[in-house]
Amino acid sequence: MEYLKWSYQDRIATITIERPPANALSSGLLKELSAVLDEIEPNGEIGVIIIHGEGRFFSAGADIKEFTTVTSADGFANLGKYGQDLFDRMEKFPKPIIAAIHGAALGGGLELAMACHIRYVTENAKLGLPELQLGLIPGFAGTQRLPKYVGVARAAEMLFTSEPISGMEAVQYGLATRAFPESQLLDETYKLAGKIAKKSPGSIRAAIELLNYAKTEEFYEGTKREAELFGEVFVSKDAKEGIQAFLEKREPSFKGA
Repeated sequence: MEYLKWSYQDRIATITIERPPANALSSGLLKELSAVLDEIEPNGEIGVIIIHGEGRFFSAGADIKEFTTVTSADGFANLGKYGQDLFDRMEKFPKPIIAAIHGAALGGGLELAMACHIRYVTENAKLGLPELQLGLIPGFAGTQRLPKYVGVARAAEMLFTSEPISGMEAVQYGLATRAFPESQLLDETYKLAGKIAKKSPGSIRAAIELLNYAKTEEFYEGTKREAELFGEVFVSKDAKEGIQAFLEKREPSFKGA
């Protein structure tokens, strides 16, 4: 594994994102995550999964530099579809997945976290979907999951302004379940995982299946349309300007084209 490391003990698997400095979600990292899930799923000695980031961040977003190598709307839509399918698999995964979020979970990083069954955060973590700042939109079902947790109006504010919320606000709004000082985050996450790991795997698997009935046909129609628009928006002049501005660390100048 180039971008991830994982191990397990006491029925708890720990997946660590190791892609400094920002733990950006490249397509290679997503493929590694899929491969790790392939290994964990049939392993009867693992009952719970924790995902966290090494270094300063959980994940500060998708790999913007990789975006510059995608040349077509279809290519970009396919990238979105791959992430959507992986995160849908996570949401339906028969073993609970807990995100332990510190530093920042932004863009694709927050979309990854929202696909986990439970989110624990540090009090001062930053969570947001800033894609519109780049002239883009979320592409890994973020537009469909965020309103489910925080409501449509709050999701609209977060998307339209590109401004993140704190870990404390995330708990208040329903995006995360509990917030802790950074020094306590992993200890508290492992405590939670330990409680869950003692449960019957069959009852846990059944509960996860039943929770997923809350995902409507409209959810899947929305994710399909999100992938299409992800590709369409990407080939716009505004998107090229937004990506270039991000790489040059300056404010973008959007023209509506």
